[in-house]
Amino acid sequence: MEPFLNKFFAEVNRKMKEDEEISNYCKFDSQLLTSFTSSLYIAGLVFTFFASSVTRSFGRKPSILAGGVAFLVGAALGGAAANVYMLLLGRILLGIGLGFTNQAIPLYLSEMAPHNYRGAINNGFQLCVGIGVLSANLVNFGTEKLKNSSSWRISLALAGVPASLLTLGSIFLPETPNSLIQRSDEHQKAKKMLQRIRGTDDVDAEFEDLVKANATSKAIKKPFVKITQRKYRPQLVMAISIQFFQQVTGINVISFYAPILFRTVGLDESGSLLSAVVVGVVGTAATLISMLLVDKLGRRALFTIGGVQMFVSQIVIGSIMAAQLGDHGGLSTGYAYLVLVLICIYVAGFAWSWGPLGWLVPSEIFQLEIRSAGQSITVAANFLFTFAIAQSFLFMLCRLKSGTFFFFGGWVLIMTSFVLLFLPETKYIPIEQMDRVWMEHWFWKRIVVEPGQESIV
Repeated sequence: MEPFLNKFFAEVNRKMKEDEEISNYCKFDSQLLTSFTSSLYIAGLVFTFFASSVTRSFGRKPSILAGGVAFLVGAALGGAAANVYMLLLGRILLGIGLGFTNQAIPLYLSEMAPHNYRGAINNGFQLCVGIGVLSANLVNFGTEKLKNSSSWRISLALAGVPASLLTLGSIFLPETPNSLIQRSDEHQKAKKMLQRIRGTDDVDAEFEDLVKANATSKAIKKPFVKITQRKYRPQLVMAISIQFFQQVTGINVISFYAPILFRTVGLDESGSLLSAVVVGVVGTAATLISMLLVDKLGRRALFTIGGVQMFVSQIVIGSIMAAQLGDHGGLSTGYAYLVLVLICIYVAGFAWSWGPLGWLVPSEIFQLEIRSAGQSITVAANFLFTFAIAQSFLFMLCRLKSGTFFFFGGWVLIMTSFVLLFLPETKYIPIEQMDRVWMEHWFWKRIVVEPGQESIV
């Protein structure tokens, strides 16, 4: 929104409106503007390790509550921002909220879900993220129509609504049986909770798995050291690799900068915001489809289908921009809307593959004794790679121009091949028996040691 740019990023707005010499690809190349976006992820990166200690020592529920409170304060600061420092502080607090919630919520969902529905329930996390993105885009589109110099304040402050729902809702959440066993010896309380959430008294087998996993977990005093052992190597490599690959799909640059990208190809302010809404609708619908299919088709199939879809759409987008969009002027209306359609195809491919599965797979592959540490490493890797891509995208767009899309398309080809070669299927595997899939995999079985044997490499 121009009032927002005028107040905090006046130089960007001046380049966009007045500098006729500057390339279409370079109008938004501002490290201060990208810092506004990426500061959130640096804060999340740091605080996810604090969240790991809270989650392990006090439970999943307190971490979710702490995240909600941080979101509330961050939204209030953003809406009331009087200068760019206050704006950035609000973003940092939102990042702290992300550090806690992204660490705790996928764990919470994986531990509460029956194993045959774990994929669908955990993918609900990404579905709700998609609904949040869509809601934010709708709010931006609506407040821009107010033509008020402070309409951006309404947009930022309204983040307090979902923050309030999260904070209040977390108070009423039950704790997971896994966490109850991990933090105390009240096994009967944990068993009653397991019976309650499963809707049956016949939970003896699952409860025994939890008790055994907890006995192993309690022997671990330094989980971040333990996780480097050879027997956990596949999980650690897979968790970090998936987060890296998720970011080099290019999805977050589409999410962060969709309105900027659409303005680059020639759409006006209102049209670019509306286009971002359309992309949000497509992403949300595709994530819902993923929820329905992930426990039927499996993780590997969705990774592959989505990868092929993203690769083709990015190569075509890059080709159109290379052929039709120069340093000055814009795409014709027809080509601009064709780019919008292709971005929707790309977003749909991501939303039923690397989006939800990027959180589902890491949350289900770690044993209980290292699960909280593993999830923290997963979230930290996600924030680190997100920060790097977000901070560099506008610089890349200015230098590589349309080649940016070929860059991300090449990575999609690499990551799809990686999944086909190295990721075992995890559907229908109980979460406390997940270690067996690595022992049966053609590559990882040569690395994973037998149970009871431990060596630090």
